[in-house]
Amino acid sequence: MSDPEQRLAELGLTIPEVVPPVASYTPAVRTGDHVYVSGQVPMVEGTPAGTGKVGAEVTPERAAELAAVCALNAIAALKAELGDLSRVRRVVKVVGFVASDPSFTGQPKVINGASDLLGEVFGAAGVHARSAVGVAALPLDVPVEVEMIVEVTD
Repeated sequence: MSDPEQRLAELGLTIPEVVPPVASYTPAVRTGDHVYVSGQVPMVEGTPAGTGKVGAEVTPERAAELAAVCALNAIAALKAELGDLSRVRRVVKVVGFVASDPSFTGQPKVINGASDLLGEVFGAAGVHARSAVGVAALPLDVPVEVEMIVEVTD
């Protein structure tokens, strides 16, 4: 398989600028051989790419697309921390939060948008443990947020 940055290019994707924090945190922190990427929302050029609750104003299909945007933003934060995405040994864990209408129960399918992109970019190293959690609201009224833990090499 090609390196992750080549694979992104093959998918027609470019790594965006790191989304600036909207509160008191940093986008990514490395400790030892792990990088913890803070929750990333679907920001595109400084603006939320969508707002609302999944199962009400936002369809599950659109929410999955937005989860992929979150994953791409997480990849940007990871690259900023590492300098080179080929240093990723394994995506260990992904946690996805879905702002959900009370009757919506399809959170796992929404977060597949992020998981599928990570698998396409990192191949077998992108296969991870995961949680998909429904919540009442997310920052900026976005429908989805994704964070991840990644094992890296020196």
